[in-house]
Amino acid sequence: MNSTSNQEPWQWPDTQWQMLVDRVRAGRPLKPGTWKNGARCAFAVSFDSDHETSDLRDGGRSISRLSAGQYSSRAGIPRIADILRRHDVPATFFVPAVSALLHPDEQRALCGAGHEIAMHGWIHELNSMLPAAAERELYLRASDTLTAICGERPVGLRTPSWDFSDHTLAIIAEMGLLYDSSLMGDDDCYELVGGGQPTGIVEIPVEWIRDDSPYLAMNRFSSLRPYTPPAAVLDIFIREFEAAYAEGGLFQLTLHPHVIGHRSRIWILEEIVRLAKSRPDVWFTTHRDLAQWVSEHAD
Repeated sequence: MNSTSNQEPWQWPDTQWQMLVDRVRAGRPLKPGTWKNGARCAFAVSFDSDHETSDLRDGGRSISRLSAGQYSSRAGIPRIADILRRHDVPATFFVPAVSALLHPDEQRALCGAGHEIAMHGWIHELNSMLPAAAERELYLRASDTLTAICGERPVGLRTPSWDFSDHTLAIIAEMGLLYDSSLMGDDDCYELVGGGQPTGIVEIPVEWIRDDSPYLAMNRFSSLRPYTPPAAVLDIFIREFEAAYAEGGLFQLTLHPHVIGHRSRIWILEEIVRLAKSRPDVWFTTHRDLAQWVSEHAD
C-alpha cells in the first residue's frame, strides 16, 4: 500500500511516525550557566489578554461571554497592573490583535510601564483549523496591528490556545521572530527544531500545570467548570517555583486577566510574586528579555 491514510497507527511504516514526530521538536537546551546579574532563577510571568476574543472567535454569539471579556480589561488588567507596579515586576502580555484594537489605550499603558506586548493571533483563532495562507496572513496582520498601536514590533508569539499547526514554525521563521511560547517540550528554554533542522528560534515552554485556566475557568455551555480552590492553585504554583529555584532554572507562569483578575483570585498572583521576591537571586524578566538572554548565554 502506497498510502498510510487508511492505516491504523500500529500499521504505519517507521517513516510515517518518525515524520510526524520530527515536524517540530525540542532541540538543544538553552538553559544558561548563569542568569542575568548572577541570579539563580528566572521568573517570567505572562498574561493572555484574550478579552472579548474568547467568544468572538466562535462568532460572538454570547453577550454574556463578551461581557466577561470586557471584565477582563475593565477590572482584571488594572488589578494585575497594580500588583506588577507595586512589586516592580515586568511581565509579558500576549494580546490578540482584535483585543488590542478594542483596548488600544490598555496596550499603550502597559508598554509605557515597561511590559512587553507580544502576539497571540488575530482573533484567538485555532491555527490547526486554518489553511496555511490564512494563518500566515493573520499573523502578519496581527504583527502590523500591534506595531501600530504600541510603537514597536513584537518579537514573540504565543499561539491562541497553544494550537500549533503544521505551518506555524515556518511562519515564525519567515517573520524573524525571536521566540515562541506555545509548546511543552521541557521546563527550561530550548531551541526549536523543524524537520530535523535547528531554527535558532527560542521556545519558552508553557504547561497547563502553570496556567490558571484549567483550574478556574468556567463555561456554562460546556463541561468546563472551576474545580480547584484558589489556595490549591497557589500551592501548585509554589511547588513549581520552588523546584525551578532549586534547579536554578526557569519559572514560567501563564495567567488570564478574565480568570485571575477576580477579587477571590488576584491574591494568587501577589502571593507567588511575594514568595519569589523573598528569595535571593531571582531575575524577574519579560519573555523577550528571557529569550534574548538564553540565546546569547546558553551553555
